[in-house]
Amino acid sequence: MSKRDYYEILGVQKTASEAELKSAFRKLAMQCHPDRHPGDKAAETKFKELNEAYQVLSDGQKRGAYDRYGHQAFEQGGGGGPADMSDFMSDIFESFFGDGRGRGGPRGANARERGADLRYNLEIGLEEAYAGKNATIRVPTSVVCEVCTGTGAKAGSKSRQCATCGGHGRVRANQGFFSVERTCPTCGGRGEVIDDPCNGCHGSGRVTRERTLSVNIPAGVEDGTRIRLAGEGEAGLRGGPAGDLYIFLSIKPHAIFQRDGADLFCRVPIGLTSAALGGEIEVPTLNGEKARVKIPEGTQTGKQFRLKGKGMSVLRSRDSGDLYIQVLVETPQKLTARQRELLLEFERESSGATHPESAGFFGRVKDFLGGLGGAA
Repeated sequence: MSKRDYYEILGVQKTASEAELKSAFRKLAMQCHPDRHPGDKAAETKFKELNEAYQVLSDGQKRGAYDRYGHQAFEQGGGGGPADMSDFMSDIFESFFGDGRGRGGPRGANARERGADLRYNLEIGLEEAYAGKNATIRVPTSVVCEVCTGTGAKAGSKSRQCATCGGHGRVRANQGFFSVERTCPTCGGRGEVIDDPCNGCHGSGRVTRERTLSVNIPAGVEDGTRIRLAGEGEAGLRGGPAGDLYIFLSIKPHAIFQRDGADLFCRVPIGLTSAALGGEIEVPTLNGEKARVKIPEGTQTGKQFRLKGKGMSVLRSRDSGDLYIQVLVETPQKLTARQRELLLEFERESSGATHPESAGFFGRVKDFLGGLGGAA
């Protein structure tokens, strides 16, 4: 049976670039890989075809010969057939789907394993976010074993190169016409074996301890701010570099202030007479001091007063946001007889000038209803 055209197998034009060939092969190889279709002979055959086509077309000299002479260029010992497919596929899958280490030397002792990063959640108050602080935290983590200084081996002994993988940390197994690379089962991918492990850490080179750390929280931090402490994460395996510790800040709700970026908002209730006659009120600020706000005569609920520079600190800046005071006119409750009498007298003497917003609103209502009656 005549062979199919290699370009047709890969689904590319004869003018396809090396990158286009590689992309087409990778896509099709993933689709018909035997591991995805166990026992499917058709998929296995198609996979072989793809490998053979790509082996020829990805080689400049072989591709030139194929373009001139077709499949005859590789007959009678011309090369490029399934006979050398196992080594070829090993290289192809390592470059496409491997773990990026390649085949260049031991993975274990020469490629120290970095420790894991850690996360610590820290809740602070709004006042602490405003002023900044130095916080002390206790973090359970893995640290370098003091007995073996991180080597994992008992004093007087040392690790040896893994005989199974030759120190590479990976082993290859032939499966039919291609080979598969896996983590070495003997050394767990480290490339070395410890025959006499340390009693303190049982060969890992690290132990679990609770560490006390000091964290500088700058003024102006916001909810969700992340602080990185380099090298304060878990210790690496067998002397590897430590990971980092990430502290995530959350800010507790405040009883008086609400925050919006660098600005603060505070709702302050005032009495009916203060709103009507005007006056001054004292309000708190986040730094613990008090500020005076002048209330003009006839102030309504919702009126907002701005105190410049009395808001939150701005991170890594000398600037500050503003504090906004919003007044809430409080209606009196549980009136005495005399108070009721005075309010009724006030109501009788009230006019549109006394309540301009009410007069304006009900005037518009009257016009609206009158318009509906005329339309009817």
